[in-house]
Amino acid sequence: MNNSVMIFGAAGNFGGKIASSLAKAGISLILVGRTEKNLNELKSKIEAINSKISVAIVAVSDIETTLTDHLKFFKPFIVINTCGPFQLIDCSVAKSCIIQKTHYIDLADGRQYVENFTSLDELAIANDCIAISGASTVPCLSSAVLEHYKDQFNEFESLKYGIAPGQRADRGLSTVRGVLSYTGKVLKPYVGSDISYGWQDIYRQKYPVIGTRLMANCDIPDLDLLPKFYNLKSIKFSGSIENSIVHLGLWFLSWLVRLKIIENLEKYSALLLKLSHIFDPFGTSDGGMHMIISGKDKNNLPKTVKWFIIAKNGHGPHIPSIPAIILTKKIIQGNFLIRGAKACVGLVSLEEYISELKCYDIEVYEQS
Repeated sequence: MNNSVMIFGAAGNFGGKIASSLAKAGISLILVGRTEKNLNELKSKIEAINSKISVAIVAVSDIETTLTDHLKFFKPFIVINTCGPFQLIDCSVAKSCIIQKTHYIDLADGRQYVENFTSLDELAIANDCIAISGASTVPCLSSAVLEHYKDQFNEFESLKYGIAPGQRADRGLSTVRGVLSYTGKVLKPYVGSDISYGWQDIYRQKYPVIGTRLMANCDIPDLDLLPKFYNLKSIKFSGSIENSIVHLGLWFLSWLVRLKIIENLEKYSALLLKLSHIFDPFGTSDGGMHMIISGKDKNNLPKTVKWFIIAKNGHGPHIPSIPAIILTKKIIQGNFLIRGAKACVGLVSLEEYISELKCYDIEVYEQS
């Protein structure tokens, strides 16, 4: 059996980390990206990690136009898609993979994208495929934390959580485009919310080790998924930029969009990303994620758990890469027998997740 893995966006922020980890596990790779030079550099790095595996590169300007041909030629066992922003694309890549009977994993954080993804369920079952969307920090890690604590609760009531990357942490253009696509715009309603707008409703969150960060509304698949899976009555997710000037600057721009002075920030993505790097010397490479889970314990008394994961020395971007690595290994080893098109909720345990992170400068903290 051909157990090779094809990675779209291989030379990108997350693709390279996934590729390097899979190479250590002895998995052959097909690296797909836009720039041959970047792919060759990654190939050399991977071959230095493990010279025994096969590594091929495919440089294409538009993967969708040649996808079927490449799938037929290379016959990968699994495709991992890291190419966002998923807020701005449909599920056609996943559908093409399923039609070719290729397992599929993506790191989607687009709310509508993940909602639409389950429409591929019957097709995936018919083609004996597993197709997984959202194999990233949210909803994979967030649901893993809820799964870990659910036996301590009689019922969950509310979840308030967010991600606060360091100013110097790697950030790609696709991520910036994804956030700007909803900044200042009305977010689709979710449980426990009134009308809310992207990158507004600022509050301060205190973290262990890294201090206090400003937080603001973000639009992610969890807002639909987690209340359905865990019967939450209230949910709130926020993101952060470590440097307060940059964070508040984006908050100001969100008002310009909300007041319809600016129609769309997405077209300024490259410029705003470049400007944000000016402030990198005034920030750190340390970031974190918080989850504040409230509900009733087994005696129907109020219970709250505060869970944090803190990444230092620029290791934060490894966290969203982990689910695709774990799931790929499971599928290749034959330890994942589910078929269909699923959101990545409850598919990876917290213990599995943390174990995969043990070689990085990442720590977990709990406050009850």
